[in-house]
Amino acid sequence: MHRTAEPPGSKEHRGVFRRDSRMCHCCDRDCGAMRPIYNGPRVSPMDRREAIGALIGMGLGAGAQTKSNGMTYRTLGTTGEKVSAIGLGGYHIGSIDDPNLATRIIRTALDRGINFLDNCWDYHDGESERRMGQALRDGYRQKAFLMTKFDGRTKKATAQQIDESLERLQTGHIDLIQYHENIRMEDPDRFFAPDGPLEALMEAKQAGKIRHIGFTGHKDPVVHLRMLEVASAHKFHFDSCQMPLNVLDGHFRSFTHQVVPKLVEQGIAVLGMKPLANGFVLQSGANVTAVECLQYALSLATSVVITGCESMERLEQAIHVAETFTPLGREQMDALLAKTRTAALTGKFEPFKTTNMFDGTAQNPKWMG
Repeated sequence: MHRTAEPPGSKEHRGVFRRDSRMCHCCDRDCGAMRPIYNGPRVSPMDRREAIGALIGMGLGAGAQTKSNGMTYRTLGTTGEKVSAIGLGGYHIGSIDDPNLATRIIRTALDRGINFLDNCWDYHDGESERRMGQALRDGYRQKAFLMTKFDGRTKKATAQQIDESLERLQTGHIDLIQYHENIRMEDPDRFFAPDGPLEALMEAKQAGKIRHIGFTGHKDPVVHLRMLEVASAHKFHFDSCQMPLNVLDGHFRSFTHQVVPKLVEQGIAVLGMKPLANGFVLQSGANVTAVECLQYALSLATSVVITGCESMERLEQAIHVAETFTPLGREQMDALLAKTRTAALTGKFEPFKTTNMFDGTAQNPKWMG
């Protein structure tokens, strides 16, 4: 059993990662071999410590942290929105066998102060959004800051997915919508292209269907940096950016070191996901606990750390961490990074970076339109 706030696997690939096979045993699909990928210039231990120290400072200074009824809240970038430091992952809501339990988890989270809800148009063919929409009835929508994502790479596909998400979520507006899986070097160009997603987003915003716009990705920080460069060239400011932030990321293709400082500098909200690397941290032999993983991610310059909760036990764990949270010091962060260094160096335990197991738009290109 994995005592974790985020169980191993993601999307349709839910099984335990196997070292001896190219096939993902949960779907019998060729998911690609786990192999070392060059990670750019080596960073000396002192440079890494200094970088972590700076990031801790950013975390304390960015997004003023407050508490209300025990829950920790932060400011979402420059939007002025107050969001819970822990966000409830939407994919896992569709994984729960009993829809009534899914409703209970969502409503308990909202009642206990977690107001940031994550979702995506493609999760479980829309079932995650439908379940969340059901749970947000009876006045619960008013308690939530609702985020979802879309896969469209054209104006038409994006507009259609926005409308379908609104219908499933049973709401008149989405608080934050994000361009999903910015994982290819051409994805930024497609976002800003004529007759592309941005045109649909701006029309939806003008119509009151969406309020804020962001982007996500799990593959390589270089692609996120390119999105920021292309956005700057188009004089467009994203409200948020979502990426994996965990104790392994600090060593390999690091979003923490390469992307987070740029986001803080530009006033873009940092949304952390995969704080347990989809459970692989606990399989890595690094001797780091789920609670320590959440504390680590919360100690970075994050507005929200999104974690999946498929049971009330996992939800209670996440709430407890948020309610009792105090930022880790540099020595504590260094100690966690030291434990994970060996396991992290090849990227084997962050397969969302090194394989196509988690690339939903690559496996389902029709989603992009």
